[in-house]
Amino acid sequence: MSTSERQTIVVATGNRGKLKEFQALLASMSLTIVPQSDFAVPEAEENGLTFVENALIKARQAARHTGLPAIADDSGLEVDALQGAPGIHSARFAGAGASDADNNRRLLAALEGVPEVQRTARFRCVLVFLRHAEDPAPLICEGVWPGTILTEPRGAGGFGYDPLFWVAAENATAAELPPQHKNRISHRGQAMRALLAALDR
Repeated sequence: MSTSERQTIVVATGNRGKLKEFQALLASMSLTIVPQSDFAVPEAEENGLTFVENALIKARQAARHTGLPAIADDSGLEVDALQGAPGIHSARFAGAGASDADNNRRLLAALEGVPEVQRTARFRCVLVFLRHAEDPAPLICEGVWPGTILTEPRGAGGFGYDPLFWVAAENATAAELPPQHKNRISHRGQAMRALLAALDR
């Protein structure tokens, strides 16, 4: 996709934090980014078993309802001491309709007594771009951001598990990082850069 073309792309998310990150990450492209809520797209049933399957489900639903190209991500936190949980269930770790605070409390409870050296984790993001709802060859890109889970939250920025996610190289949690810097180094930022390079080709 040439950056001289202006194209409208729907983002298949109802998460305002994610939408803000998408808009910031895509600001350098000549794209009009609109949330699926502008078209009253119903939330997709994320019944896939992997991040890739769930991202495809969301992107296809958004593209089908809007007739526009669609971007969707599925991302989550994988904690080694919990055998990769919460994983694809990250947004609902504490149950359906759980808040970020609920999920963070559930995570801390699950890791109670686990020593720091065993609290390794990573954020994983899979991004999918569909040209149309029946696109047989979606673009799929992935980003992984390693870190450690703290025993108590730190920082007021970000969303989700950011206040518990310690990034040693930054000497800060994801919630303490300036948004622009977080966008550069995060799992979503990595996946988005790979996607932008693929779109540019």
